[in-house]
Amino acid sequence: MRSIYLDHNATTPTRPEVVQAMLPFLGPVYGNASSIHAFGREARVAVEEARDAVAVGIGADPAEVFFTSGGTESDNAALTGVVRSSSGRGNHIITSAVEHHAVLHTARFLAQSGCRLTVLPVDAHGQVDPDDVRRAFSDDTVLISVMHANNEIGTLQPVAQIGALARERGVPFHVDAVQAFGKIDVNVDALGCDLLSVSAHKIHGPKGVGALYIRRGTPFSPLLHGGSHEAGRRPGTENVPGIVGFGKATEWVLRERVDQAIHLNALTGALWVGLCDRIDRIRRNGHPVERLPNTLNVSFYAAEGESLILSLDLEGVAASSGSACTSGTEEPSHVLMEIGLDPRLAQSSVRFSFGRDNTMEDVDYVLEILPSIVQRLRDMSVLV
Repeated sequence: MRSIYLDHNATTPTRPEVVQAMLPFLGPVYGNASSIHAFGREARVAVEEARDAVAVGIGADPAEVFFTSGGTESDNAALTGVVRSSSGRGNHIITSAVEHHAVLHTARFLAQSGCRLTVLPVDAHGQVDPDDVRRAFSDDTVLISVMHANNEIGTLQPVAQIGALARERGVPFHVDAVQAFGKIDVNVDALGCDLLSVSAHKIHGPKGVGALYIRRGTPFSPLLHGGSHEAGRRPGTENVPGIVGFGKATEWVLRERVDQAIHLNALTGALWVGLCDRIDRIRRNGHPVERLPNTLNVSFYAAEGESLILSLDLEGVAASSGSACTSGTEEPSHVLMEIGLDPRLAQSSVRFSFGRDNTMEDVDYVLEILPSIVQRLRDMSVLV
C-alpha cells in the first residue's frame, strides 16, 4: 500500500539538510548561548546566523527578530505584549473571525480581562473587507491582528491594504504568517506590519521553535519574565538546536519557494479538476485565486468528514479535516462556519495540503481511491 502525506499545513517532514545542521548542537556543541566562554560563544554564533537567515526571509533587521517556542507563543506574545504596553492609551483590539485559535483565543482572553474586542466577519471566500477594518477603528484601538493566509482553506487576506490603514492611524498591526511563510513572499515592509509570527515546523524545520518580528519602536511588553535572553523580549535558555534548524530550513525554503509554488499549484489544480470529473456534489472552500498554492479544502455533500479522513488513512493517504490544533473536537470548523457553510456540510470537508515531496502520481492515487470512498459513505449516510 502506498503512503502519501497530504497534511503539510499541520506539519512538514524535517529536511535531511536541517537534521544534519542540528546534529552537532545535540552533541558536541552544547554550550549555553548566553555564556561568555568559548562553548557559549560557539552556540551564540550559530543562533545569530540563524537569526540573520530568518530576518532575510521576512525582509527584517535581525535585531527585530526574536525566537520563541513556535507560532502559538509568537501570537500570544504579539497580542498580549502590545496590549500590556498600551495601558492608558486604549484597549481596543481588531481581529478577524477566521484567525487561528492562537490569535482568537488570546484576543478573547484579553477581552475577558477588560479589553474591547471587535471580530470582523469574512466573505464567502474567507476574506476580510479592508473597509470593515477602517470602520472598526476608534480612538482607543491599540492593535489589529489579521493572518496572512488561512491554515484551513488557504485564502490570502488583503494584509498590505490593512497594513496601510493601520499605518495611517498609527495602530500596531500584527500578521500571523505561520502558514504563508515559505509558500509565498512574506516581507514585513510590503505588508506594512509591525509584528509578524512564523514557525519552523511549517517549512521542513523542527517542531518547538518559531519567531516573532517586532518592528523597532513598536510598544511591547514581554509575555514571559526571567532572564535577559533575546534582548529581554523572551527569557529562557535558547533552544540552540531548534534555532539552528529553523535557520537552515529558512535558507532552503527561500531557494526553492518560487519553483515549489508552481509545482504545488499544479498539484492542487489537478486534484480539484480530477475530483470535479469523478465526484458530484462537491464544493471548493476558499478563494479560487488568492490562496496558498498547496491548499485545497473540499466539502463532500452527504459524506461525513472524519469518516473520509479515516477511510483515506486506511488506504495510506494522510489528510485532515482542518487545523491539527482542533482535531478531536466535535464542533465544525469555525472557519467553514464563518464563510457560510451549513454545519453538516462543514463537517463533510477535507483539507488536502501538499508539500515539496508530493508528485502527480500522488494525485492520481487519491483520484483512484476517493470516489468509491465517498460513494460508500454516502450510501451509509442519512444525509441527503
